[in-house]
Amino acid sequence: MPIVDVFKVVSRHNQWLSVRQSLVAGNVANANTPGFKALDVAPFEKVLENTSLEMSTPRPGHMNIGAPSVPATDVKNDEGWEITHSGNSVSLEQELMKAGEVGRAYRLNTSVAKAFHRMLLASTKG
Repeated sequence: MPIVDVFKVVSRHNQWLSVRQSLVAGNVANANTPGFKALDVAPFEKVLENTSLEMSTPRPGHMNIGAPSVPATDVKNDEGWEITHSGNSVSLEQELMKAGEVGRAYRLNTSVAKAFHRMLLASTKG
């Protein structure tokens, strides 16, 4: 069974969330721009599916599971709920829901990281 570094996964997810929050903010800022197409990123689950675990050998004779190589976050056009007569596909309600999802995910990541940190501290204290 491969070793999963929870802190690296949380860090990578926070990076993905940062990109998504930037795109949501850009979508909201361009809500009235004619012809602007809303942008979003591929779901984080797809990023993890495309992640490959590779065996690496730091020294001859040693085997170690290397850090997963996560590809860059893909930005795609978002299928908006409605397209206005000006060709703009930004729905403020949809963008605010995405912003709420990002906020909840940040809080969840923080809770997971704190729980694993406490677990590591407890295991080192004995």
